[in-house]
Amino acid sequence: MKKSKEIFKEYDFSKGRRGAVLPQKGKTRITICIDTDVLEWFRDEAEREGQGYQTAINRALRNYIKQDKRPIHEIVREVVRQEMRKSKKAS
Repeated sequence: MKKSKEIFKEYDFSKGRRGAVLPQKGKTRITICIDTDVLEWFRDEAEREGQGYQTAINRALRNYIKQDKRPIHEIVREVVRQEMRKSKKAS
């Protein structure tokens, strides 16, 4: 045990900070809770595709935010109009 105490004396962690050793520009480290089955799905998919599961989750979130940004009432109105046109053509 004496040896391990000597090792600790060599290092000064008094100014140490928690977090990534090498922070990545444009990325933020967070902690979130994800349902186990969802996480397992992402891990399986990521392994199958040869990438990291965090990359897969990030891509899925990015794809989601790129979706149609119109208010829901506008999207519903468009769908109703399309369905009405289809029904008029069918009659």
